[in-house]
Amino acid sequence: METTLIILKPDAVQRGLCGRIISRFEDKGLQIVGMKLLRISNELAADHYGVHKEKPFYNSLVSFMTSSPVVVMAVKGNNAIAICRKMMGATFGSNAEAGTIRGDFGVSNSFNLIHGSDGPETAKEELARFFTPEEIVEQDRAIDTWVYDMSGDEPE
Repeated sequence: METTLIILKPDAVQRGLCGRIISRFEDKGLQIVGMKLLRISNELAADHYGVHKEKPFYNSLVSFMTSSPVVVMAVKGNNAIAICRKMMGATFGSNAEAGTIRGDFGVSNSFNLIHGSDGPETAKEELARFFTPEEIVEQDRAIDTWVYDMSGDEPE
């Protein structure tokens, strides 16, 4: 099992899509183990998007991410990172396949509704940036035996 960071960006919040997007993760069988609504500060946005600092879109990205509240979530499941990224779809809504979050709700090449960690190390860093350990609530779920094949040593 792994846990990943998902951010519902300002456009998702302002368009009232949070519930519909969160439901997709839960419908898939993933577990929300942390969630909060917050306003990202300039400092936090600069830290989070620091890898893009030299790129031409960096300033507009920081401005966008600090323009309105966001919902940050810690999402847990077997292969959660890859599953969430597949559910999100291609970076730009205009290129995303129907059935993905961006494909169903997005058309912009600037506003892309959602962020998800791209790998285990990134997820660990990003989760620590937005959540304290106490804000991640681990719990056993009875439904996991119906979400995953638990007959072996590892869930499938």
